[in-house]
Amino acid sequence: MGILDKREEVIQAWYMDDSDEDQRLPHHREPKEFVSLDKLAELGVLSWRLDADNYENDEELKKIREERSYSYMDFCEVCPEKLPNYEEKIKNFFEEHLHTDEEIRYCVAGSGYFDVRDHNDKWIRVWVKKGGMIVLPAGIYHRFTLDTDNYIKAMRLFVGDPIWTPFNRPHDHLPARKEYIENFLQKEGGGQAVDAAA
Repeated sequence: MGILDKREEVIQAWYMDDSDEDQRLPHHREPKEFVSLDKLAELGVLSWRLDADNYENDEELKKIREERSYSYMDFCEVCPEKLPNYEEKIKNFFEEHLHTDEEIRYCVAGSGYFDVRDHNDKWIRVWVKKGGMIVLPAGIYHRFTLDTDNYIKAMRLFVGDPIWTPFNRPHDHLPARKEYIENFLQKEGGGQAVDAAA
């Protein structure tokens, strides 16, 4: 048995079933099919486990921000009580989309699901809990939803001034998507990239 990766206590991933049930349910396949954090890294999804109770003074977070030039920071609380136009926003978050910049989320309270596409265009559900931080690369198709606890407070980081523009699928013509395909989906052993417009 290998050494336990501490990140796995706050970030878990698995292949999703095709059910149309409540998006906030885990949606495991039967039998369950877990995905390693290394496999996520092959898709460009980076992850850390940080001290969410000490984010203001966390040296590791400071180091990550410096190394990756994350100059902007704010917080987003997603729950029915705190987010204006909650129902509309949660629908928008769950619409498959990409961004032209990285999406960086550090869960400081609660939990939620970030779904990403694999090399074969299958959904992988990434469950991020308190202390988990993930970076979704520019150009990856993804979506977000809360889990059944209906609450997440996330730190949002960004290089420079934040641009949160979502480009709903298909947007394969964007340079960020083309670069993502080239850097992550067409690597040796990565399988064929899927053309969403096909």
